[in-house]
Amino acid sequence: MADREWDESDVRIRPNKRGSRPRTKDRPSHEDAVTGRVITVDRGRYTTIVAEDTPDERTVIAARARELRRTPVVAGDFVALVGDVTGRPDTLARLVRVQDRATVLRRSADDDDPIERVVVANADQLVIVVAAANPEPRTGFIDRALVAAYDAGIEPLLLVTKADLKDPAPLLATYELLPLTVVVSRTAEEAPETEAPEDTGAEVPELEGLEAEAPEPEGAGPTPHSVKLDDDAVARLREELDGRVTVLLGHSGVGKSTMVNALTGASRATGGVNAVTGRGRHTSSSALALRLDGAPPGSWIIDTPGIRSFGLAHVDPDRILHAFPDLEPGTEDCARGCRHDSSAVECGLDAWVADGHAGPQGPARLASLRRLLGANPREEAHDAKELGTL
Repeated sequence: MADREWDESDVRIRPNKRGSRPRTKDRPSHEDAVTGRVITVDRGRYTTIVAEDTPDERTVIAARARELRRTPVVAGDFVALVGDVTGRPDTLARLVRVQDRATVLRRSADDDDPIERVVVANADQLVIVVAAANPEPRTGFIDRALVAAYDAGIEPLLLVTKADLKDPAPLLATYELLPLTVVVSRTAEEAPETEAPEDTGAEVPELEGLEAEAPEPEGAGPTPHSVKLDDDAVARLREELDGRVTVLLGHSGVGKSTMVNALTGASRATGGVNAVTGRGRHTSSSALALRLDGAPPGSWIIDTPGIRSFGLAHVDPDRILHAFPDLEPGTEDCARGCRHDSSAVECGLDAWVADGHAGPQGPARLASLRRLLGANPREEAHDAKELGTL
């Protein structure tokens, strides 16, 4: 067969059914995007504050762009918005970019769960909330929260509520050697005053299309009640929160939402504690950022749902020790490569604690550290049970 010369007429191109536009990996830069602060997330809708602290400030609801479907967006994030960003009713913007985060508070479901869950972003301070009683405080949870805070570069603060029910001194003694700010709050429940309606003898008209609401069964949910907090404790906490972004973290029933209401003037639902299990009932279903009442610009408090477990799978074991500054100096006498767990033959922490350098609570603190390091499966199970995950 004789050789022939080929030209462009010999090339056959099948037309693209979806059009002739070439595909590209380049994404639009969205230079006209506006910046918003995410204050809550609900069923795929992101509520943001745009033009914060300016006369043009407004609330904009947005949906996440398809290319961000695997990117977690949480309360505290600063995001780029395009489309309809007027904030008018029934409008929806598009969230196209998440800005770099200054801090990220993470957790995992369990210590062996490789999946990280972002709790909040760009927080300056973490308030660890525990009750002196009802429900009983768990030092395991406090220690885990401290590890997560130090690992994220967030300053921790311990808030002990319901101190009128039980003296918190034994609990606070555990952390007396730590550079940890502590605020103690007392509460006194007061039944809401109600007045019986005056019987005028007039017949009450029936409203068409409305049905009387059935009474809520006992124990089904939060019981309406008013709680008066110690004014001194609220004022003391306000001093620590002004001008900062703070996240509240704690188990259900410890009084997070009650304190948020006192600080912001909001009306977050509050609930009691189950008398059988000793655990609080969930009243907050999603994290919500609120402005502090009468505080300077940039003062936000993020209320989070009650948490049952706080895994530390994302934290390197070497960094867990940094959350125990009362014990860390004792590692100077450890052999190279010491894991500081109960299997270590000559761990310097044992002598450090035995000599009293960690105070009277040293043995308990060392046991907590070693549970977090996960050296003993039985100790891991004990810690998980304490956190309510077993």
